[in-house]
Amino acid sequence: MQPTARFTDRVAHYVKARPGYPPELVSLLERQCGLTRGSTLVDVGCGTGLLAKLFCDFGCRVIGVEPNVAMREAGREYLAACPNFTMAEGTAETIPLSGASVDIITAGQAFHWFQRDEARREFLRVLRPGGWAALVWNDREFSGSQFAEDYEALLVKFGTDYAEVHQRGTATLAAFQEFFGNSSFARESFPHVQRLDHETFVARVLSASYMPVPGHENHPAMLEEVERIFRDDARDGIVTMRYQTTIYYGQMS
Repeated sequence: MQPTARFTDRVAHYVKARPGYPPELVSLLERQCGLTRGSTLVDVGCGTGLLAKLFCDFGCRVIGVEPNVAMREAGREYLAACPNFTMAEGTAETIPLSGASVDIITAGQAFHWFQRDEARREFLRVLRPGGWAALVWNDREFSGSQFAEDYEALLVKFGTDYAEVHQRGTATLAAFQEFFGNSSFARESFPHVQRLDHETFVARVLSASYMPVPGHENHPAMLEEVERIFRDDARDGIVTMRYQTTIYYGQMS
């Protein structure tokens, strides 16, 4: 499946159950990258607007760039009350903006889908001289609790191409060096927690592009396992999914 189409049938679940991002990201970009309320920020692979919302709330001008029609419409609806936000059709390789017009480009849960050489050239084209890029992931913890281990086992057992997607999402140090242009870049992480009731937990599972959808032969068995995990691991009707939110940031050169 083409990366730009993977989430078309997952949008409602994605909106309902994917985690947002910790506010420490805004403080970091203020401190290290010169982010201000006068900055123009482009969020590439904006999706439903979870990362863009942080910067909209901060007050800078935010342009979301998203190729998937359903995700784009969900992002527009989610951020409809933000007058400083606009959504545009495009990709990391074809950003619909003029050259040298942007201060910062962000990408949340998206860099691993980019055609990196083409995206690098496009980032350099639209960034102003000295502009910054920030690549962000919510990295789910795979161990450390029974729930974390049960959830990982669920994805391994039922994910249609989970191993491939997981491997693709693990970028190497060399990949970051090449993307930033062998310039200085930095990495920071922040703990992040998502608490899910039963309905939201089921939606969180179904929001993953590799999990079987209704009609797939493994969908009923997957849902049975989802029910077992929630029954065994929930405390007071809640399961806790823990993440490390990781950001790689630097000036493109």
